[in-house]
Amino acid sequence: MSQLRLLPSRLGAQASRLLAPHGVQRFSWCSRSSGPPATFPSSTVGGGSSYMEEMYFAWLENPQSVHKIRGHHVAQLDPLGILDADLDSFVPSDLITTIDKLAFYDLQEADLDKEFQLPTTTFIGGSEHTLSLREIIRRLESTYCQHIGLEFMFINDVEQCQWIRQKFETPGVMQFSSEEKRTLLARLVRSMRFEDFLARKWSSEKRFGLEGCEVMIPALKTIIDKSSEMGIENVILGMPHRGRLNVLANVIRKDLEQIFCQFDPKLEAADEGSGDVKYHLGMYHERINRVTNRNIALSLVANPSHLEAVDPVVQGKTKAEQFYRGDTQGKKVMSVLVHGDAAFAGQGVVYETFHLSDLPSYTTNGTVHVVVNNQIGFTTDPRMARSSPYPTDVARVVNAPIFHVNADDPEAVIYVCSVAAEWRNTFNKDVVVDLVCYRRRGHNEMDEPMFTQPLMYKQIHRQVPVLKKYADKLIAEGTVTLQEFEEEIAKYDRICEEAYGRSKDKKILHIKHWLDSPWPGFFNVDGEPKSMACPATGIPEDVLTHVGEVASSVPLEDFKIHTGLSRILRGREDMTRKRTVDWALAEYMAFGSLLKEGIHVRLSGQDVERGTFSHRHHVLHDQEVDRRTCVPMNHLWPDQAPYTVCNSSLSEYGVLGFELGYAMASPNALVLWEAQFGDFHNTAQCIIDQFISTGQAKWVRHNGIVLLLPHGMEGMGPEHSSARPERFLQMSNDDSDAYPAFTQDFEVRQLYDCNWIVVNCSTPANYFHVLRRQILLPFRKPLIIFTPKSLLRHPEAKSSFDQMVSGTSFQRVIPEDGAAVRAPEQVQRLIFCTGKVYYDLVKERSSRGLDEQVAITRLEQISPFPFDLIKQEAEKYPGVELVWCQEEHKNMGYYDYISPRFMTVLGRARPIWYVGRDPAAAPATGNRNTHLVSLKKFLDTAFNLQAFEGKTF
Repeated sequence: MSQLRLLPSRLGAQASRLLAPHGVQRFSWCSRSSGPPATFPSSTVGGGSSYMEEMYFAWLENPQSVHKIRGHHVAQLDPLGILDADLDSFVPSDLITTIDKLAFYDLQEADLDKEFQLPTTTFIGGSEHTLSLREIIRRLESTYCQHIGLEFMFINDVEQCQWIRQKFETPGVMQFSSEEKRTLLARLVRSMRFEDFLARKWSSEKRFGLEGCEVMIPALKTIIDKSSEMGIENVILGMPHRGRLNVLANVIRKDLEQIFCQFDPKLEAADEGSGDVKYHLGMYHERINRVTNRNIALSLVANPSHLEAVDPVVQGKTKAEQFYRGDTQGKKVMSVLVHGDAAFAGQGVVYETFHLSDLPSYTTNGTVHVVVNNQIGFTTDPRMARSSPYPTDVARVVNAPIFHVNADDPEAVIYVCSVAAEWRNTFNKDVVVDLVCYRRRGHNEMDEPMFTQPLMYKQIHRQVPVLKKYADKLIAEGTVTLQEFEEEIAKYDRICEEAYGRSKDKKILHIKHWLDSPWPGFFNVDGEPKSMACPATGIPEDVLTHVGEVASSVPLEDFKIHTGLSRILRGREDMTRKRTVDWALAEYMAFGSLLKEGIHVRLSGQDVERGTFSHRHHVLHDQEVDRRTCVPMNHLWPDQAPYTVCNSSLSEYGVLGFELGYAMASPNALVLWEAQFGDFHNTAQCIIDQFISTGQAKWVRHNGIVLLLPHGMEGMGPEHSSARPERFLQMSNDDSDAYPAFTQDFEVRQLYDCNWIVVNCSTPANYFHVLRRQILLPFRKPLIIFTPKSLLRHPEAKSSFDQMVSGTSFQRVIPEDGAAVRAPEQVQRLIFCTGKVYYDLVKERSSRGLDEQVAITRLEQISPFPFDLIKQEAEKYPGVELVWCQEEHKNMGYYDYISPRFMTVLGRARPIWYVGRDPAAAPATGNRNTHLVSLKKFLDTAFNLQAFEGKTF
């Protein structure tokens, strides 16, 4: 029996250094103090166990062994062969990849041919139970250190880790049939020749082509094929510009002529809206998946230049589609997100979206993320663009496995994508496929990359395209002939040329071909366009009473609520009995009545279940049983629609994007997002600017999302005061200088023509009506509501059932209804205002005894501006001074918006004077006394009837 001599102290130290960091305890019996004998027998198959065997197999068996943990660091991932995907050329010293590393384990080359029995925890043996050390290392290298780099050992679930090991360690798993190889080649041909065709026809046009990562097309198709095979019927995709046209053509299968006609320099905006550039547009298409012969619906969501902004939108749309199908496990609907490497690492919304992935009300049961890793940003080297080794490291926070793969090895890519789709279906968790590739051209086709990356692009210019490399491989092995390959190319080129000819037909120009969220049947009734009318939004009194009774009760038995909440419920009961509502009860009645009519209601945001101001309490918590809750709103009617109210993560950008996507899926749902304080929407400004304000103009995408933004100057500081109404009004598209024609359908037609609706309701009844109107309108527009804080409990901010029953509706303007309107000839000043300041003005007017001299009119709908009603109000009081009073600073709030519109409707002969706070940089003071002083100052001005005498406008 051969002998293997090692110094005991040195061997113990090696074992400790190697295994201790990974939690291995098996070497403890041979520590320095009780080391093994100076000589010991080496192992023989099936007999005994040597010290070396124990140490080596502790390394091999441990689920955190070095190849599995760090093999990806030395994997050959860069197709160019010049960069390290992890930005580090260091090879871990304990990773045996060459013979010169044997010394780390006190091994000699002769030891490589010794046979070892394989442990049950590894799959590298397949059906074999013993292998030589040389073969063990070769197989580990082949699995973990070649064109695939696996990161998964951070996952704290043994079953999941073993599943991945089996998929990649098992010998022969990456064997493809001739037919599969031919399909892969054909898909590569389509991917590359599509880009070549565009380059030939429109050489001076930007298209953000896929050259250098052509394998992404077969990669996405493999994910879809595999998912379809496992039962998926609907795939929702989001991606940036690079490769978008190719995905539309060869994955979604959009008609090529529809794509080509977008390159026409004489193309005019069709139908409505301004449109957007072709590489931002989306599409929805249902077709047969030719691999599985099953129906598949594919939707590519439109996305602006803000790269990762589409991530939460896709997730929200996916969640909604799953909800409406009753797909609680994500077995019918799934999402796929394509990312760029620099954006994936740099954009915070990626992190926000990942952290929604496992929350009950936001999970989509796993997303397949595909990173197109160009190894460069626009012109920025990755070493200057991220601090993490890989661009994908953010995915580790949710235990998503990360599969790095060399994009110039198509078969490796296809296998990885197949495993990724299977992982998502098996574990309902996110997974990342990192396609390590290159960008053959610059950031776009007009850009010169040699300015900033000369060495990289010298190599790229020499790089053989992946299609040629793969075709040569298949020809060499006899899978295809050169003639067959050339015929495949000629066939697709012919398809492109024929489509190019058809693209000249102007009849095909129709922006609705690019819709990513069609709502079949919504805009028409029996084939005819819907009437441009909105029915009254009031409801029968018995419905109001019933909702009020449920809102003041606990539908579950043996459910103990907080004593403070008992008082709130008794208060609701008392209001219902007296036929009145406050803000919270009005919201309850709006939601409840819509649920009765089959409208799904979803309210989301930070702490919305209780409400930031402890006014809502839509979710009751048992005080004695942990996590036992009750949602009375879901106990209103036997056959009602479901109500979803869910506290979100502490995110605005990600969550608002999610709810926007949710609202895309169906027009027959009221989807609301509430900011904790109105000003917090500024961290979601990208979603507001790129999707909500401009969505219909850019993509003809109707969306009924509702934003609830608490607003009001109450001395609580800048961040807790203003919802920044001036920003929303500045982005409103109604023309301040255009005097409208006041037709019979003016109100609804004006709503149809605007890009969104901005309101600041001063009564609970009007809040009730505007929520119901949002669903009863024959179209969908985003609705921005500045909601109150102090008015939630203001004794005067109450409404009667009489203002909510059948026949009543939303009031765009609430006119003066006191003494002034009964004697208009006595009125000296007409004050227009909106929101909470009305109650300050009424109180001040009463204290000064000016009820007959000053009329106060409330502007409830600010945009689109109610020209007709403003004209009527002003004509009631001919010749009186007109004042606009707001509590916001002059350079904020509403004044800059309303002033030119008053001028348009009234002319320069009757100026409207400004009363409010002086211009300022911050929207509010944090000092209570300063707040009160400024309030008193502008109220004094509002009721000083000589304030504007002698002044010129």
